[in-house]
Amino acid sequence: MSKEEEVRSSGAVMDAGGEEERREKSVGLMAGLVDKAKGFVVEKVTQIPKPEAALDRVSFRSISREGVELHSHVDVSNPYSHRIPICEITYTFKSAGKVIASGTMPDPGWIAASGSTKLELPVKVPYDFIVTLMKDVGGDWDIDYLLEVGLTIDLPIIGAFTIPLTTEGEIKLPTFRDLLF
Repeated sequence: MSKEEEVRSSGAVMDAGGEEERREKSVGLMAGLVDKAKGFVVEKVTQIPKPEAALDRVSFRSISREGVELHSHVDVSNPYSHRIPICEITYTFKSAGKVIASGTMPDPGWIAASGSTKLELPVKVPYDFIVTLMKDVGGDWDIDYLLEVGLTIDLPIIGAFTIPLTTEGEIKLPTFRDLLF
């Protein structure tokens, strides 16, 4: 091989190596830009106002043949000028460390535009669980509880997301006198 051919072939190798190096740099640059764009989008999405919710205490509602019905209210505020659909409400009612009742309310309605909406959450406790609750009742005639609620809302652009809510307290049970009078 002549000197001229060696210089040409080594130049080709250098050009190939330089081309590969440029590709790596451009891929690294693109990855950096994509990461910056992701960070920007995440930052903007977290700054979007979202609906907020609060959960009232649980209270006694009624007694039926099936069991005892308790209820709570969920107050949901909407910062937007259009109403928002509520996909579902899930709940778990616990007492003495045990799950007493759980359920789902599918499609409970809409959150009013630029305002707040009060949703009623009924919790039905069957009689067989009431017997286990009697251990907790004791002498103070109340039930200590924990109510966990997941309010799933469908927002445009963001999609469906769940607002977790929790409340705990005591339910004063009605006495026979309360039931008769």
